[in-house]
Amino acid sequence: MCSIMALQSPTISKDEFTRAFNKTLSRGPDCTRVIQEDNTIMGFHRLSIMGLNEKGMQPFALGESKVICNGEIYGFEKIKVDLEKKGYSFSSTSDCEVLLPLWKEYGTKMFSLLDAEFALIIYDEKTKSLVAARDPIGIRPLYYGYLKDDNIVFASEPKNLVGLVDKILPFPPGKYYYKGEFVTYCEIWKSEKEIDTTEEDAEKHIKELLIKGVEKRLVSDSKVGFLLSGGLDSSLVCAIAQKFSKTPIKTFAIGMEGDAIDLKYAKETADYLHTDHTKVIMTKDEVLSSLEDVIYLLGTYDITTIRASMGMYLVCKYIHENTDLRVILTGEISDELFGYKYTDFAPSPSEFQKEAEKRIREIHMYDVLRADRCISVNSLEARVPFGDLAFVKYVMALNPELKMNRHNKGKYLLRKAFEGDYLPQDILYREKAAFSDAVGHSMVDYLKEKAEKTYTDEEFEEKRKKYTHAQPFTKESLLYREIFEKYYPGQSDMVVDFWMPNKKWKGCDVNDPSARVLSNYGASGVWWFNSRVWALEFFIFHFYIRIFLCSIRIAI
Repeated sequence: MCSIMALQSPTISKDEFTRAFNKTLSRGPDCTRVIQEDNTIMGFHRLSIMGLNEKGMQPFALGESKVICNGEIYGFEKIKVDLEKKGYSFSSTSDCEVLLPLWKEYGTKMFSLLDAEFALIIYDEKTKSLVAARDPIGIRPLYYGYLKDDNIVFASEPKNLVGLVDKILPFPPGKYYYKGEFVTYCEIWKSEKEIDTTEEDAEKHIKELLIKGVEKRLVSDSKVGFLLSGGLDSSLVCAIAQKFSKTPIKTFAIGMEGDAIDLKYAKETADYLHTDHTKVIMTKDEVLSSLEDVIYLLGTYDITTIRASMGMYLVCKYIHENTDLRVILTGEISDELFGYKYTDFAPSPSEFQKEAEKRIREIHMYDVLRADRCISVNSLEARVPFGDLAFVKYVMALNPELKMNRHNKGKYLLRKAFEGDYLPQDILYREKAAFSDAVGHSMVDYLKEKAEKTYTDEEFEEKRKKYTHAQPFTKESLLYREIFEKYYPGQSDMVVDFWMPNKKWKGCDVNDPSARVLSNYGASGVWWFNSRVWALEFFIFHFYIRIFLCSIRIAI
């Protein structure tokens, strides 16, 4: 991940800009460039992924126009060939060098043409002003705020803007900023026309599109690795990637010492795919000591996001400290498209679709934010195949009845699409286990315990009242909110609300976001079940061993 920041204002010095910008140096530790022309300042922290030599360093310039971009432009090779035919020349192999020629040729229409994960800022020589844009899902982060002189400032993360602006807001995905206005160019969660097809045809297209989504994200001049939980989504990404690789891909799984659910399934998947697999163990002390750092790097108080980030942050920290990998593929966004455990309770196809639209529209504040921050703070780049634009557009346009749990199995279309030799059957049809639970139920228990020790009941009731937006409703949520306010005072509007199951649906009126509080939580995600099955097997094994030894003694 790279980091970008830009503003136009006579009130901010280059030194003040640089101090704010350097708060996200970990996103791009390879090289830094801050340029100033008149009142325009642009900054770029580089993480070298494509075009690794100095010619790939940004800002890129074309005439007096300049661009900084944190992104991956898929299919840029063909774009470059087409632009060369129009007379443009290129000095690097960076995918982002095509952006200014595209801007010159197409203007704001270019954003609709991009197949990309991106956040970019352009200084336009014609208008002498800044233009900014973000991909339709919001996979690459971008925030903005207004300085005291009412001039706008853009940055990759909210921590860049703390102290510079009064109100920090996420740049809306699928929009561009031009001539002082935010304009929508894509609402990917909306479908112009519903696709009403058969299950078989839907499965065929899902398979084709996801394979393409993974394949294009393997293109990198830097080394690529994979997060593997042993759940369906990450396992599918790894399975597809391994088929494209002549050597074993590098996979990583993390879990608590003692009760990690995922580690078992991750190893089974890794063994089946013959990956170069690494198991990472996290401890209670690591979880508790990392909590404040995680909330600061996330810039959120959301319970689900924080819980799920603990394991992801620590495994990425391990990758950063122990390998030379630069790119990490993950399994985010599948749940929002195909449903969580709680969407089994959707009362109708229309309600299912409405919920999916809401989750995709807001995902940049939750799972996508988690993946970006946990990975980027460790100087790695996240790539999300399930966020491939063609894939998302197709799945969102499907008749929602096809996506509902019609076969007593969530994500049935996705599972069925990859039957064959991609994954073991028990992995392909494994019950959903929330990541924050599957790394070990003890992790969440430790966090709740810490919160309980921090506040008495009276203190909790008193302290929660001072927050009107997204008011804390448990001691755990209050703990997170107070840490958040320490670093981002008064900025709770950056997150719309807590990520929770839809309480309007029967069976979903719960006060904890974990799927394990739902009545349909599967056995594969329940440590109690697994541990006791293992204990029974251990007891039976030792029982027969003792009988065998006794028989030997009798014979002697």
